[in-house]
Amino acid sequence: MQRIVVLGAGMVGSAIAVDLQKQYAVTSVDIDEIRLGHLKENYGINVISEDLSKPELLKKVIKNYDLVISAVPGSMGYQTLKTIIQNGKNVIDIAFFPEDVLDLDDLARKAGVTAVVDCGVAPGMSNLLLGYHYKRMKVESFECLVGGLPMKRTWPYQYKAPFSPSDVIEEYIRPARLVENGKVVIREALSEPEMVNIDPVGTLEAFNTDGLRSLIKTVNVPNMKEKTVRYPGHIDYIRVLRETGFFSDQPITVKGQTVVPLDVSSNLLFKQWELMPEEPEFTVMQITISGTEHDQPQTYIYDMYDQYDKITQTSSMARTTGYACTAVANLVLMGQFSRKGISPPEYLGEDSENVDFVLQYLKERNIIYHVRKQQ
Repeated sequence: MQRIVVLGAGMVGSAIAVDLQKQYAVTSVDIDEIRLGHLKENYGINVISEDLSKPELLKKVIKNYDLVISAVPGSMGYQTLKTIIQNGKNVIDIAFFPEDVLDLDDLARKAGVTAVVDCGVAPGMSNLLLGYHYKRMKVESFECLVGGLPMKRTWPYQYKAPFSPSDVIEEYIRPARLVENGKVVIREALSEPEMVNIDPVGTLEAFNTDGLRSLIKTVNVPNMKEKTVRYPGHIDYIRVLRETGFFSDQPITVKGQTVVPLDVSSNLLFKQWELMPEEPEFTVMQITISGTEHDQPQTYIYDMYDQYDKITQTSSMARTTGYACTAVANLVLMGQFSRKGISPPEYLGEDSENVDFVLQYLKERNIIYHVRKQQ
């Protein structure tokens, strides 16, 4: 039986481990023994308590596995991926770190490593679907609207984070890269808000975030943007916090004590944004791809809506992100995708068999991407 090690036992990492445990020998690694205990006691998953931020320890952890999945926090994602590649291990990565992952391509090629990165919902499935159409039509524009939200809107933020608040805050402060008329432009995060209607939720507010990532370099599409969606009113509170300095990573001194505002804010917001056990939430995504196909104007619109799974007690964001990752893990383990180097999901999307496999894999887990055509 092939052996997989999942680095990180957070909400998404745990969902990945549980899903893969059905077919493979899985080990979950994290520094949080409570999370590991849950996986061991409830699912019989082998666990290792270790500090993954230390490269030498990480090297020992991954030594005897056929595939590594990195679901660590974004702050340590780049170095973790680099260490995995240096040790010659095939890897699926969902860490979503800010550094340019394509900088590791030469390293991965020389090591003979298959490294599929940004392998979640968005980035992830959005890239996969664009890659599919980019191979088959002249794409002129790409837009992705995506977000995860609680069913219940609660003042003041009307939001709950299905992953680390610090990673959410990163979306709110990192400048957003868009492509307009063939040129990369930089917009402030949270900029250009607009009201959008997405079924079955209704009216949401969309704003610029830095979600295009590898697409800026891997495809030649004149107009591309990704926007995050929230309940209307959420970003006003976030803007005030950001402009006041609560998201700054520069230390300040308060009554003789040195503190980092971002650390304090993350700690406070965790209490506000933490999803409670069995709290229902949903993920919504709408992808619009327009261009010319067979000399005719053509638009494809993909809609995905998913909710918290009461039976497995798995959050929607963990499902939609984690199961996209595990689908691709299966492709790599089966030898269906073996390209060496760094492979963002748009490369997988070039092959229709890969796309069909991933969509069917998700459908079997009741995550369905509905597609409609407009001419």
